[in-house]
Amino acid sequence: MKKIKLDYKKIVVLLKKELNLYFNSPVAYIVISIFLLLLGFFYARPLFIQNYATLRHVFDVIPLFFLFFIPAITMRLYSEEYKSGTIEIIFTLPVKKIEVLLAKYLSAVTIVLISIILTLLYPLTLLLFGKFDIGQTIAGYIGVVLLILFFSSIGVFSSSLTKNQIVSFVISFSIMFIFFLLGKLGIFVSPTVAYIGIDPHYDNFVRGIVDARDIVYFLSLTGFFLYLAYLSTTTEK
Repeated sequence: MKKIKLDYKKIVVLLKKELNLYFNSPVAYIVISIFLLLLGFFYARPLFIQNYATLRHVFDVIPLFFLFFIPAITMRLYSEEYKSGTIEIIFTLPVKKIEVLLAKYLSAVTIVLISIILTLLYPLTLLLFGKFDIGQTIAGYIGVVLLILFFSSIGVFSSSLTKNQIVSFVISFSIMFIFFLLGKLGIFVSPTVAYIGIDPHYDNFVRGIVDARDIVYFLSLTGFFLYLAYLSTTTEK
């Protein structure tokens, strides 16, 4: 099997270009603001209404919010390039398709991670209100990061399939929703099918359990969808 050599300097240049496209548009700011406002409600509700210092409510709703937030971030990555024809110009440059893919993927991951980093104010605030399980919170954030890596790979793959951003959003949402739903159907489906869903793995992190099998689950699926995205970019649209 031929080993692919990556030029990380080119990936960084492409990554900066992708991030500039995000931050030169109001879309990223609007989506991030809405995400943080909605998440802030679930953080403040148990704290101020129930007088209960916990981030469990936040971690519980993050997968649901990601179903909408991440497709909105990733839908333009390839679709916009295909529609405008700029993808052909990019592929004539001395860069590999895998380098373009990684730059686009990392740009989406970076945007979502920035949103999550801003939520670190939540545990810092909890320190002022009372005691809470720091270890469990750290494990929860590890689970969130792995979920970002996984869902972002689905978003990039979906965007690589079509010139239409709305279609990309729908495909991405649908695939994510399947993984989101399967884990919640444990009593209706076989344990093997339920295990494919994110719940059995993500919930372990939320409970404070960092299991290597759950890490492998997220990273394996991330690699799988990135590979599918790479295959998709090598075929004409």
